Amino acid sequence: MTEAIPDYPFDQPNPLEPPQEWTETRAKCPVAQVRMPSGDVVGLLTGYEEVRGLLTDPRFSRNLARQGAARMSTTEDGGLFSRPAVGDVDNQEGPGHRRWRRLISPAFTIKKMEGWRPRVQQMADDLVDAMVAEGSPADLRAAVALPLPVRVICALLGAPSEDQDRFARWSEVLLTLTRYTQSEVDDAHREFHAYASDLVERKRTHPGDDLLSELTQISDARDGRLSHDELINTVVGLLLAGHETTSNMILKMTALLMAQRERYEAVCADPGLIPGTVEEVLRMDTLGGVGIPRFITEDTAVGGVPVRPGSTLFVNLHAANRDERKFPDPDRFDPRRGNNAQHLAFGAGPHFCVGQTLARVELQVCLATFAERLPGLRLRDTPDGLRVRDGVAAGGFEDMWVTW
Repeated sequence: MTEAIPDYPFDQPNPLEPPQEWTETRAKCPVAQVRMPSGDVVGLLTGYEEVRGLLTDPRFSRNLARQGAARMSTTEDGGLFSRPAVGDVDNQEGPGHRRWRRLISPAFTIKKMEGWRPRVQQMADDLVDAMVAEGSPADLRAAVALPLPVRVICALLGAPSEDQDRFARWSEVLLTLTRYTQSEVDDAHREFHAYASDLVERKRTHPGDDLLSELTQISDARDGRLSHDELINTVVGLLLAGHETTSNMILKMTALLMAQRERYEAVCADPGLIPGTVEEVLRMDTLGGVGIPRFITEDTAVGGVPVRPGSTLFVNLHAANRDERKFPDPDRFDPRRGNNAQHLAFGAGPHFCVGQTLARVELQVCLATFAERLPGLRLRDTPDGLRVRDGVAAGGFEDMWVTW
């Protein structure tokens, strides 16, 4: 009897616990078949070495806007990964991506991102001040988790922070799995890119002391400079990833620490645990979204299992982070775990998240501010009462009410 193909993403009865399918699929086969919301069947990788190996292999394509690639969402175009970039831009992979990466990476060095820590701290202090002034309870998403990353990425790019509601709306729609229609996706795509194009033009004409102004002026002997279309795609990508993922992670970090409150109390007692706590929270994230796709262009094998050209594989980074072969006793929270920074939350290989240092700075600042200013911070509701954002590719919570 043929085994039924499970639907993906998997159901999670408890949002802070990994689906049992992560362990089951990893134990059964390096490549498990699952059905996406679109109805298309893909291969799913959940083992650490298999996931890392696929992400670091430059032969396989991340572009699903091609013949035969699986569609992700229920929209007609198949979802975010299936949409082509704006203009004649070939920087998703290969030499084009390497060129783009060489041009943009100097703007995201550890030194530069660490230089933002005092500004991020001031923004976090201002937001916590306002939340405390309003009184307990408060929706942490609305008060801190959403506005902090938006203010940071807007300041970094030189975009008006008052546009944060527009970014949040466009990002959510573009990340749809089942929540929005094709018409809504098309509108968000057009509006977001028009906004980015206008912002690029303004920075070219009147450059300021911000990253986007710097990017419009980038030029070197080997790679030339970023084109207008490349800049548009870069701005959209940074605005989307720069606030959506970090905003979600602030809430997931808070929930994971509050679910067993001794984790939070340990940080309050010893701020030296903050970096390790952030890494362990990133490793233990159970709501990381659908994962990252790769389109297979040639015969290959994953863990000894043949994979044919024309197949689409999804790697689940967060399932890989629970692989006991890499992280012994993986479901145990341990901020002193020696290798927890080797997690794959930011990906691996040529597409490793360019903004990972800034994300770490924001999470560390946020946790340190909570621990110092709000040692009595608690969830208003039980963890199993938290509302998960369904129908979108980026996992997180709809809101999070806290008391102190």
